[in-house]
Amino acid sequence: MNKQHGVAIVMAMGVVALAAMAATAIMVSQSTWARQRQLESEHAQALLIVQAGVDWVRAVLADDKRRGNVDHLGEPWALRLPPMPVDNGELAGHIEDQQGAFNVNGLARDGKIDLAQLERFKRLLNLLDLPGELAASLADWIDSDRETQPQGGAEDAYYLSLDPPHLAANRLLLDVEELAQVRGFDAGVRARLEPFLSALPAATELNVNTASAEVLAATLEGLDLAAARDLVASRERTYFRDVADFTARLPKGASADNASISVSSAYFMATMRVNFGDAQASGVALLARPDSKWPKILWCKTS
Repeated sequence: MNKQHGVAIVMAMGVVALAAMAATAIMVSQSTWARQRQLESEHAQALLIVQAGVDWVRAVLADDKRRGNVDHLGEPWALRLPPMPVDNGELAGHIEDQQGAFNVNGLARDGKIDLAQLERFKRLLNLLDLPGELAASLADWIDSDRETQPQGGAEDAYYLSLDPPHLAANRLLLDVEELAQVRGFDAGVRARLEPFLSALPAATELNVNTASAEVLAATLEGLDLAAARDLVASRERTYFRDVADFTARLPKGASADNASISVSSAYFMATMRVNFGDAQASGVALLARPDSKWPKILWCKTS
């Protein structure tokens, strides 16, 4: 009898232990579910703050346009502000002028390669110690024909040999991230080029008030990198008020006669980062600012 009683006690204890384990598992599951729902809610609110940040950038750019037609790096839109507090978090972001970079979509006009821009891109590649053949492969990716450029070009035959196979785009890039699909543009090449490139929906003028020394040297005939750096240092003291002011300050032997340049911009990139509670969110938006109009969002990516 005592033996049976002992077995019963052990069984009862086992049942209690199993019940306790089950109750603990349920509580952990519910806690995990509640935590997950909280994070999802906070992330959703963080994304809303990102969108509000992009609208704030649009307001800044619209106000800047009302104040004048010259865009330079001493203006409020170009300053990197410290993170701003928001309810239960903070918002950080910055604006970059996309017309201060080399617009890769200018390599083709109406589907045909622009030879002058192709040569400028080759000069930029050379200044950055990158292979000149990359210019041909990118031109083939953007132009509308299926004829392979010499010295590094790549059309459908090359891309169909890859795994997985695909075709050349034969259209303008929507974003510089698409360079990852182009022959030769590996991660190292893209990282080196990223600060100097943009991908805009049309051929654009280069803003000499915001362009880097490398892009200026690649764009203007007879301007070497050292002289371009001197120009950049000069504009930090006094920005270029118009194209005539810029050309007057060019060193001897440099010319802007065949270059498409300006001192104003219509395309900007807004980058936002939000911390909200324990969640984080980020967003990047390409904005177009027509004359005297509210900037448009051409595309926006959030995560």
